Amino acid sequence: MDLDPQEIKPIITRMKRAHGHLGSVIRMLEEGADCEAALTQLAAVNKALSRAGFAIVSTGLQQCLTDEDSDLDPAKLEKLFLSLA
Repeated sequence: MDLDPQEIKPIITRMKRAHGHLGSVIRMLEEGADCEAALTQLAAVNKALSRAGFAIVSTGLQQCLTDEDSDLDPAKLEKLFLSLA
C-alpha cells in the first residue's frame, strides 16, 4: 500500500517530534535524571510512536477503501495492524 505523502505529512511531523523527545529522554538519562521523570517522558514517546503507527494503518485503510483498483489484502492489513499491539 503506497501512502500519499501529503496525507501522511501530519504523521511524519508527529514522528519527528517523538524523535526529538526521545533525544531529550536519552539526555535526561545520561545526566542522571530522576527515574520517574525519565520513564514518564519515555512513555510519552512510546505513545506518540504508537499513535503514529495506528494513523499510518488508518490512512492506508482509507486509501484502499476509496480506491476502486485497490488490491487490499485484509489478512495482510490485519497483520500490520496487530503488529502495533
